[in-house]
Amino acid sequence: MNVIDLLETARAIPVRGGDRPATAIALDTPDVRVVLFRLAPGQAVPPHTSPSTVVLSVISGQGWVVGAEGERSCRVGEVIAYAPEERHGMRAGDRELVIAATIAPRPGSKAKAAA
Repeated sequence: MNVIDLLETARAIPVRGGDRPATAIALDTPDVRVVLFRLAPGQAVPPHTSPSTVVLSVISGQGWVVGAEGERSCRVGEVIAYAPEERHGMRAGDRELVIAATIAPRPGSKAKAAA
């Protein structure tokens, strides 16, 4: 068993200046990757796609997520799931936003290559 405190891990990520949010890989296995995003107020991850399923879990803060239906607010405790190749992105509001992105199959994994 591998237990990770996502909020504690996110707080330890060094804050970046400028427009780019701070990120860290919290878990990386052959099957799944969990990436933490720590967005300062106003920072964003522009909409993009992935060949994998992406599940965003809001760990702290408040902000917005983007999907096929457009933009919507998100809050602590919500989980937002995106199908493979669905556009997704996020941005912080007027306070810090911490999101964990679970990506499966893991980018570059054999499971994805076999699909």
